[in-house]
Amino acid sequence: MTMVDLGPQTRILAGLAESVSDDRLADATPCPDLAVRNLLGHLLHLSVAFRDAARKDFGATTDTSPNATLPDIGPGWRAELPKALDELADAWRDPAAWTGDTRAGGVDLPGAVAGAVVADELVIHGWDLARAVGVPYAPDPDALASAHVFLQAAADDPSRGGGIFGPVVPVPADAPLLDRAVGLSGRDPDWRPGARG
Repeated sequence: MTMVDLGPQTRILAGLAESVSDDRLADATPCPDLAVRNLLGHLLHLSVAFRDAARKDFGATTDTSPNATLPDIGPGWRAELPKALDELADAWRDPAAWTGDTRAGGVDLPGAVAGAVVADELVIHGWDLARAVGVPYAPDPDALASAHVFLQAAADDPSRGGGIFGPVVPVPADAPLLDRAVGLSGRDPDWRPGARG
């Protein structure tokens, strides 16, 4: 797991979030049981949690499972999310974030693995959000490469049962890297609004 500047990907994600109109907040996403508003809430919460994980600032933000409650947004989310994304990227620019051990979601893990996890979260949930609201999406190439390596390693680990987010969706070997990463995350790269699963 190599150090990646998450800034380009967080800026892409902030731009996607800014494009979401209020009338799309209840729309379905590729994440089962999460509407757009819940996905945005998850992005806000994970940005804060992984910011603190990078800083090794342990507490409620790093110790709470992401599955503890259904994430949601408050009225100030349009200002809060880009700020949290900026702080996240800044925290992971510190080489110390990628060394030693840290904690996120109540799980202790090496800093380099946590960095790969957050790159994956930003890339895949960016795809989720873009698909949900029907806008083009081109993730940062370095973050995408990191996410793909992480997801491939998880899929190849027999103890994880073929993936960490659900069964791997088969994708042709010559498909674009983003499609292959999406498939490894347990999502169908052909998902469209109105589709199930």
